[in-house]
Amino acid sequence: MAKTIKTDAVNDLFDAIMSLKDREEFYSFFEDICTANEILSIAERFEVAKLLYQNNTYMEIAKKTGASTATISRVNRFLSYGNGSCDFVFERMGISKESESSGDEGNKSIDNSSDNSLDNNLDKKTDAE
Repeated sequence: MAKTIKTDAVNDLFDAIMSLKDREEFYSFFEDICTANEILSIAERFEVAKLLYQNNTYMEIAKKTGASTATISRVNRFLSYGNGSCDFVFERMGISKESESSGDEGNKSIDNSSDNSLDNNLDKKTDAE
């Protein structure tokens, strides 16, 4: 039987996260409840997911992130057979499905124009309330 994350404790955690208003509150909250390594590990997986979404190769991703090919493979499996949440998250962040080539097919770049998208989305949420 598969382990479920849908518990009252997880619901409370997600409610707490959704109550945060800006990036500084996110930093404060996560620094209080997670170790630096836990946060960095989740961030690494998210970066791997983004690069896979943009059709980067395992070797390109390993070189850019330092992630092992085992981690990359695991994230790829979740992207391929998971709930599809990364697709709508990346779309909301303005991340394109394919990376752009800069003249050289082996030289792919990442669109970082959405670095402030969290703050922008939080500002929109706050304005709507």
